[in-house]
Amino acid sequence: MAVEVRLPNILRPLAGGEPTVKADGNTLREVFEDLARQYPALAGSLLTSGGDMHRHLTVFLNDDDVRYLGGLDAKVTASDSVTLMPAVAGG
Repeated sequence: MAVEVRLPNILRPLAGGEPTVKADGNTLREVFEDLARQYPALAGSLLTSGGDMHRHLTVFLNDDDVRYLGGLDAKVTASDSVTLMPAVAGG
């Protein structure tokens, strides 16, 4: 099933400049894997080489932080939206 994925400005050039894209999957991991297949330049911003979610990325499933929904194992449906946000740090 296709899920809408919203991309921040900084990641849009890695996905052809699009603000939103569609990706298939039943879990967030499957959605990320499909995004990586469709947009190889985006892959390194989503998952580490070990297959974990990149630590500098905050991901929301609808309005909820996926860290509290099971991380990459969070279930997704066609009516869901995934929002990617680069982590902001500083001091």
